[in-house]
Amino acid sequence: MQLRIHQRLDEIPVEHWDRLRPDGNPFLSHAFLSGLETTGCIRNELGWQPWHLAWYRNHELVAALPAYLKGNSHGEFVFDWSWAQAHELAGGRYYPKLLCAVPYTPVTGPRLLTGRRADSALLQQALARSLISESRRLGLSGVHLNFPEADDRGVLADDERWLPRRDVQFHWHNAGYADFEQFLAALRHKKRKNIRAERQQLHAAGWRFQRLSGADLDESGWRFVHSLYVGTFAEKGNYPALSEAFFQHLGRTLADQVMVCLARSPDGRPMAMALYLHDERSLYGRYWGSLKAVPGLHFECCYYQGIEFAIERGLQVFEPGAQGEHKMARGFLPVLTHSFHHLTEPALQIKVMRWLEHERAAVDAWHDQLLARSPYAHATG
Repeated sequence: MQLRIHQRLDEIPVEHWDRLRPDGNPFLSHAFLSGLETTGCIRNELGWQPWHLAWYRNHELVAALPAYLKGNSHGEFVFDWSWAQAHELAGGRYYPKLLCAVPYTPVTGPRLLTGRRADSALLQQALARSLISESRRLGLSGVHLNFPEADDRGVLADDERWLPRRDVQFHWHNAGYADFEQFLAALRHKKRKNIRAERQQLHAAGWRFQRLSGADLDESGWRFVHSLYVGTFAEKGNYPALSEAFFQHLGRTLADQVMVCLARSPDGRPMAMALYLHDERSLYGRYWGSLKAVPGLHFECCYYQGIEFAIERGLQVFEPGAQGEHKMARGFLPVLTHSFHHLTEPALQIKVMRWLEHERAAVDAWHDQLLARSPYAHATG
């Protein structure tokens, strides 16, 4: 087999990349990843240099992963700023580092892509080893793999050179609900009452909500959605890395996997939006924005409309994004997310390993404490 490095995903034909995906996760699609590159969301000035690893057998692509040389730690959602500071204070150079992840996307999914081959396990091991080898070949401080699914975690956990890390997100799980009311019936009385009150206040005031596919939005519609996304980032003092061209690209290439909730004020004008992606199993909440602050509007657009959509489509999981303990009051439960890390400097590897042991214990304890405060009337939810 031969390992090749691709500095543009477009060097790999769409059908060759996509047949390595084990499921319909939109974020691992050639359309999503290459779109980030071709529309200017991924570039050196922002600290992202594509460095995709691909294994070929007799010139056939048999395994690959999305990877980047990172000049900072922005857009990763697994925070290692303290590691970088400690390493550089000790005289080392932390950046660039090698990262296997989906840019700007804290969503669990496949990372070691091999399709459904008989030798997939061996190919996954080869991919994991090549990440460490490449980081050492380039003289980097280390390599990081964020938000891998269970199969990938098993491969990484078998190699002691990878240091496991955990965090907590809040996801909604579909217990076979027939409709939103049946979901509400599963909640504790106070939670159910509060959600009904939040929704009733908006609907009684005349707010209306549309759920649109990517194909339902024209160029001006996408311009409006993007402007609200930019506004949200500006309010928080963050840089809006995703371009309007990328939003338009999503609408064209992943139209059937895009859902936009558009909120109209009582006078009929569009005032707010929430942007989602989905596959055959999961719904993923990504971005939100509004022209005015209205009580309950964020919860309706980003949570309740998403739950209704998931129930209607028979989706099993709704991941509304990173962080947010307040989501528990709206039916979301804590779940553990994972990342794996290898530092090439032995002293740094040992220090981080010891630090992660303490962090994992604290995260596990927090996760258990959160579960004990379940918003559901019964533990099964």
